[in-house]
Amino acid sequence: MSVFRLASAATGLALLSICFGAGHMVAANAAEGFSITSPAFKDNDLMDRKFAAKGGPRKCDGENISPPLQWSNAPAGTKSFAIVIHDAVGGHGLGIDHWVAYGIPASTTSFAEGAVSKPPQDGNYVGGKNRIDRPFYFGPCPDVGDLPHHYEFIIIATSLEPGALAPGLDKAGLIKATEGHRLGATSMIGRYGRK
Repeated sequence: MSVFRLASAATGLALLSICFGAGHMVAANAAEGFSITSPAFKDNDLMDRKFAAKGGPRKCDGENISPPLQWSNAPAGTKSFAIVIHDAVGGHGLGIDHWVAYGIPASTTSFAEGAVSKPPQDGNYVGGKNRIDRPFYFGPCPDVGDLPHHYEFIIIATSLEPGALAPGLDKAGLIKATEGHRLGATSMIGRYGRK
Protein backbone atom coordinates (compact mmCIF):
# COMPACT_ATOMS: atom_id res chain seq x y z
CA MET A 1 0.00 0.00 0.00
CA SER A 2 1.32 3.46 -0.91
CA VAL A 3 1.93 5.88 1.94
CA PHE A 4 2.23 9.60 1.25
CA ARG A 5 2.76 12.60 3.53
CA LEU A 6 0.35 15.03 1.93
CA ALA A 7 -0.81 18.44 3.00
CA SER A 8 -4.21 18.15 1.41
CA ALA A 9 -5.73 14.71 1.05
CA ALA A 10 -8.36 15.99 -1.35
CA THR A 11 -5.95 17.80 -3.64
CA GLY A 12 -2.66 16.04 -3.08
CA LEU A 13 -3.71 12.40 -3.17
CA ALA A 14 -5.91 12.97 -6.19
CA LEU A 15 -3.11 14.77 -8.01
CA LEU A 16 -0.51 12.13 -7.27
CA SER A 17 -2.92 9.34 -8.18
CA ILE A 18 -4.03 10.92 -11.45
CA CYS A 19 -0.78 12.56 -12.54
CA PHE A 20 1.86 10.19 -11.25
CA GLY A 21 0.12 6.82 -11.16
CA ALA A 22 0.22 6.32 -7.40
CA GLY A 23 -0.74 2.69 -7.83
CA HIS A 24 2.62 2.07 -9.51
CA MET A 25 4.70 3.98 -6.97
CA VAL A 26 6.54 2.39 -4.10
CA ALA A 27 6.33 5.03 -1.40
CA ALA A 28 8.91 5.69 1.26
CA ASN A 29 8.52 3.63 4.36
CA ALA A 30 6.27 5.53 6.78
CA ALA A 31 8.89 5.20 9.53
CA GLU A 32 11.44 6.97 7.33
CA GLY A 33 9.15 9.92 6.71
CA PHE A 34 10.14 11.10 3.22
CA SER A 35 9.19 14.77 3.43
CA ILE A 36 9.58 18.18 1.83
CA THR A 37 9.56 21.46 3.77
CA SER A 38 10.40 25.12 3.29
CA PRO A 39 12.05 27.42 5.83
CA ALA A 40 10.02 30.27 4.26
CA PHE A 41 6.52 28.96 5.04
CA LYS A 42 4.86 26.06 6.81
CA ASP A 43 2.73 23.47 5.09
CA ASN A 44 -0.58 25.06 3.97
CA ASP A 45 0.54 28.59 4.98
CA LEU A 46 0.36 31.69 2.83
CA MET A 47 3.52 32.37 0.82
CA ASP A 48 5.23 35.74 0.75
CA ARG A 49 4.52 37.97 -2.26
CA LYS A 50 8.18 37.82 -3.36
CA PHE A 51 7.58 34.21 -4.46
CA ALA A 52 4.79 35.27 -6.86
CA ALA A 53 5.31 35.99 -10.56
CA LYS A 54 6.40 39.44 -11.67
CA GLY A 55 4.87 41.76 -14.29
CA GLY A 56 3.52 40.53 -17.60
CA PRO A 57 0.09 41.16 -19.12
CA ARG A 58 -1.58 39.97 -15.91
CA LYS A 59 0.33 42.57 -13.89
CA CYS A 60 1.63 39.96 -11.46
CA ASP A 61 2.69 41.56 -8.19
CA GLY A 62 5.65 39.46 -7.03
CA GLU A 63 9.40 39.21 -7.59
CA ASN A 64 9.46 35.69 -9.10
CA ILE A 65 11.94 34.46 -6.51
CA SER A 66 11.77 30.70 -6.01
CA PRO A 67 11.16 29.67 -2.39
CA PRO A 68 13.76 27.66 -0.49
CA LEU A 69 13.01 23.94 -0.35
CA GLN A 70 14.43 21.09 1.72
CA TRP A 71 13.72 17.36 1.63
CA SER A 72 14.87 14.36 3.62
CA ASN A 73 14.57 10.61 4.17
CA ALA A 74 14.35 9.60 0.52
CA PRO A 75 13.56 5.95 -0.20
CA ALA A 76 16.44 3.48 -0.50
CA GLY A 77 17.80 3.26 -4.03
CA THR A 78 17.05 6.89 -4.92
CA LYS A 79 19.40 8.16 -7.64
CA SER A 80 17.63 11.37 -8.58
CA PHE A 81 14.65 13.55 -7.74
CA ALA A 82 12.01 15.32 -9.79
CA ILE A 83 9.98 18.30 -8.62
CA VAL A 84 6.68 19.67 -9.91
CA ILE A 85 4.93 22.75 -8.57
CA HIS A 86 1.27 22.52 -9.54
CA ASP A 87 -1.81 24.70 -9.07
CA ALA A 88 -4.76 22.39 -9.63
CA VAL A 89 -7.34 25.19 -10.05
CA GLY A 90 -5.17 27.61 -12.03
CA GLY A 91 -5.90 28.21 -15.70
CA HIS A 92 -9.58 28.47 -14.80
CA GLY A 93 -9.74 24.93 -13.52
CA LEU A 94 -7.43 23.15 -15.97
CA GLY A 95 -4.37 23.39 -13.75
CA ILE A 96 -1.02 25.13 -14.17
CA ASP A 97 2.50 23.77 -13.71
CA HIS A 98 4.82 26.43 -12.32
CA TRP A 99 7.99 24.37 -12.37
CA VAL A 100 8.96 20.99 -13.79
CA ALA A 101 12.47 19.78 -12.94
CA TYR A 102 14.21 16.42 -12.78
CA GLY A 103 17.65 14.87 -12.82
CA ILE A 104 18.29 16.39 -9.40
CA PRO A 105 21.15 14.31 -7.95
CA ALA A 106 20.34 12.16 -4.91
CA SER A 107 23.05 14.03 -3.01
CA THR A 108 21.03 17.25 -3.33
CA THR A 109 18.61 17.78 -0.44
CA SER A 110 17.72 21.45 -0.81
CA PHE A 111 17.47 24.49 -3.04
CA ALA A 112 18.23 27.92 -1.58
CA GLU A 113 15.87 30.84 -2.06
CA GLY A 114 16.12 32.09 -5.64
CA ALA A 115 18.22 29.11 -6.78
CA VAL A 116 15.77 27.97 -9.46
CA SER A 117 14.54 31.40 -10.59
CA LYS A 118 16.92 31.18 -13.56
CA PRO A 119 17.98 28.48 -16.04
CA PRO A 120 19.70 25.41 -14.53
CA GLN A 121 23.39 25.83 -13.80
CA ASP A 122 26.15 23.46 -12.70
CA GLY A 123 24.00 20.37 -13.31
CA ASN A 124 21.88 21.02 -10.21
CA TYR A 125 18.74 20.05 -12.15
CA VAL A 126 17.39 19.45 -15.65
CA GLY A 127 14.72 21.93 -16.64
CA GLY A 128 11.40 20.77 -17.99
CA LYS A 129 8.62 22.98 -19.34
CA ASN A 130 6.31 24.99 -17.12
CA ARG A 131 3.15 26.76 -18.28
CA ILE A 132 5.15 29.34 -20.22
CA ASP A 133 7.58 26.78 -21.72
CA ARG A 134 10.48 27.86 -19.51
CA PRO A 135 12.87 25.47 -17.75
CA PHE A 136 12.86 27.34 -14.45
CA TYR A 137 10.52 28.57 -11.74
CA PHE A 138 7.49 30.69 -12.65
CA GLY A 139 5.71 32.05 -9.58
CA PRO A 140 2.01 32.19 -8.73
CA CYS A 141 -0.25 34.82 -10.29
CA PRO A 142 -3.86 33.88 -9.57
CA ASP A 143 -6.75 36.06 -10.67
CA VAL A 144 -7.33 39.11 -8.50
CA GLY A 145 -10.09 38.38 -6.00
CA ASP A 146 -9.74 34.57 -6.10
CA LEU A 147 -9.42 32.82 -2.79
CA PRO A 148 -5.78 31.86 -2.29
CA HIS A 149 -4.80 29.05 -4.64
CA HIS A 150 -3.08 25.94 -3.31
CA TYR A 151 0.35 25.42 -4.88
CA GLU A 152 1.51 21.86 -4.39
CA PHE A 153 5.25 21.27 -4.21
CA ILE A 154 5.64 17.61 -5.18
CA ILE A 155 8.98 15.82 -4.99
CA ILE A 156 9.42 12.38 -6.53
CA ALA A 157 12.32 10.03 -5.75
CA THR A 158 13.43 8.02 -8.78
CA SER A 159 15.86 5.23 -9.63
CA LEU A 160 17.03 7.13 -12.73
CA GLU A 161 20.55 8.51 -12.98
CA PRO A 162 20.62 12.33 -12.99
CA GLY A 163 21.46 12.59 -16.70
CA ALA A 164 19.01 9.94 -17.90
CA LEU A 165 16.30 12.29 -19.20
CA ALA A 166 16.65 14.98 -21.86
CA PRO A 167 15.75 18.59 -21.05
CA GLY A 168 12.37 20.05 -21.97
CA LEU A 169 9.89 17.46 -20.73
CA ASP A 170 6.54 18.80 -19.63
CA LYS A 171 4.71 17.12 -16.76
CA ALA A 172 3.04 14.56 -19.05
CA GLY A 173 6.42 13.69 -20.57
CA LEU A 174 7.94 13.37 -17.10
CA ILE A 175 5.17 11.02 -16.02
CA LYS A 176 5.79 8.78 -19.03
CA ALA A 177 9.58 8.88 -18.72
CA THR A 178 9.61 7.95 -15.05
CA GLU A 179 7.12 5.09 -15.33
CA GLY A 180 8.55 2.12 -13.45
CA HIS A 181 11.30 4.27 -11.91
CA ARG A 182 9.35 6.21 -9.25
CA LEU A 183 10.26 5.09 -5.75
CA GLY A 184 8.15 7.45 -3.69
CA ALA A 185 6.71 10.92 -3.47
CA THR A 186 5.75 13.54 -0.94
CA SER A 187 4.38 17.06 -1.08
CA MET A 188 3.57 20.26 0.76
CA ILE A 189 1.24 23.16 0.05
CA GLY A 190 1.92 26.87 -0.19
CA ARG A 191 -1.06 29.21 -0.66
CA TYR A 192 -1.16 32.52 -2.48
CA GLY A 193 -3.86 35.01 -3.50
CA ARG A 194 -4.14 38.53 -4.87
CA LYS A 195 -6.62 41.15 -3.60
